[in-house]
Order: sequence, then C-alpha cells, then structure tokens
Amino acid sequence: MTTTGASVQLRLDGGWLTLCAASRLTPGRGVAVLLPDGRRQAAVFLDRSRRVYAIDNRDPFSGAAVLSRGLLGSADGRVFVASPLLKQRFDLATGQCLDDGDVRVGVYAARLGT
Repeated sequence: MTTTGASVQLRLDGGWLTLCAASRLTPGRGVAVLLPDGRRQAAVFLDRSRRVYAIDNRDPFSGAAVLSRGLLGSADGRVFVASPLLKQRFDLATGQCLDDGDVRVGVYAARLGT
C-alpha cells in the first residue's frame, strides 16, 4: 500500500483510532502520540518499507517518554528502535528488548488505513 491518501491507525478498545495522514510521517523516524486516556503515549514509526509500528513511548530503563526519538535499525531481520538515552534496542513487532530478555514494552496493532 502506498501512503498517498492513507491514514495511520492504531487498534484501541476494539476499534481503529485514526492518528494522522500517513504523509505526515517520515520513514525511519518516530512520532509520539498522546492516547485518548490522556495518560499513555505511543511511539509510532514508519519504516522504509512503509510498514507502520507502534509501541509504548516510555523507556522502561529510564522511565522517560522518549522511544519515539530513537533510531530505527534492523538486526537478524528484526526492525528495532534504539532508545536515545541508554541505547537499549526494542523489537518493533514484539516489544521485546533485544539487549535484556526480561524486559519488553507494549505493542499496539497499527496499520495504514483509508
């Protein structure tokens, strides 16, 4: 799917929440999104293959809401974001920390919709 005319959507509470036009995202960079409950944030990413990912924005090691500012990369076929603070890498598909098997972040279903 191309991003022209598409929107970025997250699955929340059994439905799809439209966040923004996909054209607002830059491949390889993240954005933070305040979720409707007003307390949680998601970090939303568009990779260079035009796939959308969304994880919790809170870095579990520092407690800061910064994962959306991390750098995207890949290792062994897994797309990850590296925290901008302590550099731990989180698999964007599963939320698993690639540097500490006991730690993970929440993952949201995300898609490009119409």
